[in-house]
This record gives sequence, C-alpha cells and structure tokens, in this order.
Amino acid sequence: MNRGAFVASLAALLAARRGVAAESLNAHVRAIARVLPGRIGVYARTMAPGPPLVSYSASQHFPTASTIKVLIMATSYARAEADPGSLDERITFDRSELIGGSDFMAEVDDGHVFTVRELIPPMIQVSDNTAANLLIGHLGVAAINSMGRRVGMERTHLARRFLDYSAIAHHNDNVSTPADMARLLYVIERGAREQTRTIVSARYCRAMVSIMLGQTDRDGIPAALPRGTAVANKTGEIEGTRDDVAIVEPFGDSPFVLAIMTRDAYDYPAAYAAIHAVTRVTYAAAARTFE
Repeated sequence: MNRGAFVASLAALLAARRGVAAESLNAHVRAIARVLPGRIGVYARTMAPGPPLVSYSASQHFPTASTIKVLIMATSYARAEADPGSLDERITFDRSELIGGSDFMAEVDDGHVFTVRELIPPMIQVSDNTAANLLIGHLGVAAINSMGRRVGMERTHLARRFLDYSAIAHHNDNVSTPADMARLLYVIERGAREQTRTIVSARYCRAMVSIMLGQTDRDGIPAALPRGTAVANKTGEIEGTRDDVAIVEPFGDSPFVLAIMTRDAYDYPAAYAAIHAVTRVTYAAAARTFE
C-alpha cells in the first residue's frame, strides 16, 4: 500500500470512530495496525495505579534500534550509585572505533578522553552510536542486561554493540517489547516525580528525564502532540523499524508514558503516520482520564 492510500485509509477509519465514546483505545490502535504495512506494538499508561491506557502486541519482540540506549543510560547511573565517582571515570576515544550514525563523535580527535557523564547526552540526544558503544564497552553487556532484569524488563536483551555486522549476520539482535520499554520509562518518571528512589535515586531519575527532554529527533511521538508539549523521548531507526518511546509532560500535572515499536515496516512515511495516529488517540484518551 502506498503512502497516499495508507493515509487515506487511516483518516477514514479514525473519522468513522471519532466521537464514539464506547470505543476503546485498544480498538483504535487495532484499526491503525490493520492498515499499516508492517507490524506495530503499543503500550501506554499514566502514573496512576491500574491497567494501561492501551496494550497492543505489547509483549511481542521488536528490534530496539536506539531506544535501548535509555537502558544503557540507566545502567550508567545505577553504577554511579553503587560506585560513587564512576560517572567521572575516563574513556579514551580511538577513531578506529568510529561507526556510522555518530555525528557527534565524528568531530572528535583521536585519543580524546571523555568521562562517562560526558558520553551520555550525545548517546541520547543525537543518538550517537559510537558514544553508545564506548559506554557498552565500559559497562559491559552483562551489566546492562542485569539492569534490565532489575527494572522488570524480562523480554529485553542487549545482544551486541551498534552496527556490529558480524553479530547482525548471526541474528544476534537487540530486542525489547513496548511493555518493557514503557516499564523503564515509568520507573524513571516515578522516581523523578515522586522524589523517591526507584531503580536509581530521584536525583538521577530527574537527570535522565532532563537529558531525554533534549532529544533532537522529534519526528515521531512529539510531532503528533500539541505545540509546546514537553516530551522526554528516545527514537530508534534501523531497516524496517521506526520506534519511539516517550514520557509525555514529565513535569506536568498528568504525565503518561508511551512506547511505540514497529518491525517489517519498510514504508517509513506510513510508519510515521501510524506512530502519529497512535500518539493522537492516546493523548486524547490520557486527557480524558484526568477530566
């Protein structure tokens, strides 16, 4: 299905459902999924106890692309709590390790020394792959996966560094689920919001939210929200995948977390149209819960 046909189908089905109070958000998302060329998974929840706003294919595996960098960031801060001063540990950059998708590190001289603290923002905000690989090498894959299990991300697995073509050829993929990614964002936001320790201290939870608020890729979830809406998000893009995970209005009165992941979605304009449609109906549903 070409983009024009997809968008027309999407507009028609949403128009048909608009204003039907009894229609569930899950039904809206199912309708969007049916017309998407590819697969989509969605999980959203408010900070209140109770069931999620929406859960659609939320426990299925999807490629994480760069969204798993949020877990790498969380592991860095958890290590700092166990080992004070570790955020200031030094990592030397060797230009032989430079890989694609590294606009920040491409401008750095060989032999430059970074602290862990200095590598986190470019890894998140401009999704620098080399910065992420330096942190993976420093922290260790096992520690990152262990952190995921501590969070409750039972179906999340970091199998390789970014752009490790040998591992990719052997189908060693980084995978997660919308429910797992939303769980990670939920505990970060709860720690920041309630001034309590969740996976890390409230101070570090607030630091992670602040870094994600500086995300430069706003083409996914943020693009579908009202102008001026604060969004702490992390996108991910690889072949056939467009992902975005976000805390919407993290310092507002009614925040919610939303994780949207795709696979086999090679029509990228259609994938973004689906992400935007899911975001809009979820935002509307979240707003109704606070009326």
